[in-house]
Amino acid sequence: MKTHWKQIVLTIIPTLVLLPAFAQTAAIDPALLAKANAGDAAAMVTVGENHAANAAMLHNATQAGEEYRVAAEWYGKAAQKGSIAGEMHLAALYRDGGKGFPRDMAQAAEWYRKAAEQGDVTAQGTLGVLYSIGQGVPQNDVEAYFWLDLAASVKGPSQEKYTANRQMVGTHITTDELAEVEERVTKWQAAHPRTNALE
Repeated sequence: MKTHWKQIVLTIIPTLVLLPAFAQTAAIDPALLAKANAGDAAAMVTVGENHAANAAMLHNATQAGEEYRVAAEWYGKAAQKGSIAGEMHLAALYRDGGKGFPRDMAQAAEWYRKAAEQGDVTAQGTLGVLYSIGQGVPQNDVEAYFWLDLAASVKGPSQEKYTANRQMVGTHITTDELAEVEERVTKWQAAHPRTNALE
């Protein structure tokens, strides 16, 4: 009988010792963290991604929410430096929310706008869709057409989708509105020449 209890205890103790290690989140590479703290926007985004990945592994909503908040802080720091990747990660985080991190479509739309204004095609297409359905922004077919037209003008894997969405939205605007938005698109494109034709 003593041997049986001894085996049980010897089985349980290592499990109890290892359990906290599994409950902890993955550590962030100190060199990466140093680069992020020194102001490297790409490193900031990667640190944010690490925190978001840690949050996804946690079962406790409070702990996961804190990890997502830290991820948002790092994405925000990168976005303040003009990083489109930081803006897009923030937009996606607010769009989807997460355990303990609330979904906020108005914030998502704002971050998509910032990336779209810098010429990010995916952000432009997404912002156009958000305007077409009024999610996170007031429903506005003219604004939807504007952003979708910009996205549809770039060759890439989503060009057909953006074109189809633009055409659908175009049926809801007047001829005068169409002329005004096409003029706006032309001015925007002249002021923001594309350096890369693919998304």
